[in-house]
Amino acid sequence: MSPPPENPACSPSVSSTHEEFTPQERAILLRLARFSIAAALAGKKISLEPPSHHLAEPRGAFTTIYVRGELRGCVGYVSAVHSLYRTVAETARSAAFEDARFPPLCGEDMASLAVSVSILSPTYPIQPEEIIVGKHGLLISQHGRRGLLLPQVPVEHGWDRTTFLEQTCRKAGLPMDAWRMGATLEGFTAEVFGDQDVPA
Repeated sequence: MSPPPENPACSPSVSSTHEEFTPQERAILLRLARFSIAAALAGKKISLEPPSHHLAEPRGAFTTIYVRGELRGCVGYVSAVHSLYRTVAETARSAAFEDARFPPLCGEDMASLAVSVSILSPTYPIQPEEIIVGKHGLLISQHGRRGLLLPQVPVEHGWDRTTFLEQTCRKAGLPMDAWRMGATLEGFTAEVFGDQDVPA
């Protein structure tokens, strides 16, 4: 059984400086996200057969959607549960219709829809002093609670390292100093791209 998807605090897309994925692969994934949402609106199923070996690799990823410039959903998997291709399709659909923080998308939203994809590295233990704002995302866990913030979040909010740690604790529903009090802290990096980062 797949682990439940995460709902991180998401911010507008910040394009990664390290580009593992080509512009063509980015365009494929962004089109897939849109197609998955449109198919769900129409009550149709789509093929989840990856078009290349690279996109068939298991990867954790988040899909973030905006309507008229406003955040309307952000859902993903930290772990490499499925192929990247399937993960983007499923998280796009979930972000559009299952993010409890927002109403489900409707047909009229499609004309104003913008999509961003964050492809995650595996998580790894990290010490607070090793965290680089803008490079690392954070996953904190303690007492059965856990919270995740993507790497672009502190940049968009202008947070320093300490604030980033505190806000990740807050996202987990933990005391804001839990990172000092034995909580498990993991880092990851992400390649982040959106509609504005690929050729038309």
